[in-house]
Amino acid sequence: MRSSVLRQRLCRVAAIALISLTAPALHADDARDSGWVATWTASADRNNYATTPQSFPAATTIRQIVHSSVGGDQLRILLTNEFGTAPVSVGAVHVALSAGGAKIFPNTDRPVTFSGKTSATLAAGAPLISDPIDLPITPLADVAISLFLPNATKLETIHQLGNQTAYISSGDNTAAQDQPSSSTHTSRFYLSGLLVKARNNPRTVVAFGDSITDGAYSTIDANHRWPDYLSRRLNSHGPWGAFAVLNQGIAGNRILSDLAGVSALARFDRDVLSQSGVQWVVLLEGVNDIGYPGTSLEPTAPLVPASDIINGYRQLIARSHLRGIKVMGGTITPFKDAAYKGYWSPQKESIRQTVNQWIRISGAFDAVVDFDAAVRDPANPAALLAAYDSGDHLHPNDAGYAAMANAINLSVLRAVGP
Repeated sequence: MRSSVLRQRLCRVAAIALISLTAPALHADDARDSGWVATWTASADRNNYATTPQSFPAATTIRQIVHSSVGGDQLRILLTNEFGTAPVSVGAVHVALSAGGAKIFPNTDRPVTFSGKTSATLAAGAPLISDPIDLPITPLADVAISLFLPNATKLETIHQLGNQTAYISSGDNTAAQDQPSSSTHTSRFYLSGLLVKARNNPRTVVAFGDSITDGAYSTIDANHRWPDYLSRRLNSHGPWGAFAVLNQGIAGNRILSDLAGVSALARFDRDVLSQSGVQWVVLLEGVNDIGYPGTSLEPTAPLVPASDIINGYRQLIARSHLRGIKVMGGTITPFKDAAYKGYWSPQKESIRQTVNQWIRISGAFDAVVDFDAAVRDPANPAALLAAYDSGDHLHPNDAGYAAMANAINLSVLRAVGP
């Protein structure tokens, strides 16, 4: 009896000793991968746009410029073939600091590896993350990412509204100081994120929405989307920035159903909940749920009731709160006389007003930003103020996007704790 008890005690001691020996190694592995946050993102979408390339010829280099929010000592690149039906072969990939246009600072050029290799395969339907790259960047830096496609490639995954010039050239020019004889596009190709090994444990704010968040009609290459203005407000002081500000807008996006991009409800896990360190989501969605029915895209679709849109908001709020993430609700901006036949009507304006009133007074959101009040015409509240109108009476211009960002109370985002 005593020998049996002794054996049991010895087994417990041995188990405790084994745990104490193995635990530090596990903690070390966890620590090795801690501190990585996205500093820039672009939401992946299906390439079903007539204005974008449908394929690339063999031996093509694509150089894309991204604008960081926070800085870090190392980088990682996130590629995606999410909507691809076949693998995509990727040859050389390089990263460098941008010198403007298609040019880079040559002394900052770094080759990128994936599991130690300088080429990789983007599996159909999947993302691909690079190995760490030793290239420190500061907040609000422009970074050039160049990838080489050795084979003729069907383009199925895209971020259509990049509002940033991508440079396409023939041959492997990934390490070149400039891109020779390049053609240009303003979409994103296979590139969905830039991560940094951050110094100061920044918090993440995700701007989640449609084309107004994506920056439609803002100046190309100027970073004048409202999330860009917000990032500058949050990160212009101090050497490394305190907030990663991620733009997860998709032009044409809706809360409840697919049309341009998968619906907000369907992509929320990918674009928000999977990001590191998210403290806040700034949600601006719903104008396309209201506007699209009755247009040439959906000529027979019934109007979407305000209650359906509100229930969609409630779902996004609940899913955020389960992860400890707060949601700032943005009121839907005006769109009277939008330059899309059938997009606006008095009935649709009534739905917008009902939804906005609920956003303001329901208490369902952790905070509210009144984008509507920031850009509407006081003399005609159903319409954008002329000084903020891009010209289509739906999307703000640069000044309008700046006004939207300025409407956000930074002290709310900066507050720590519940």
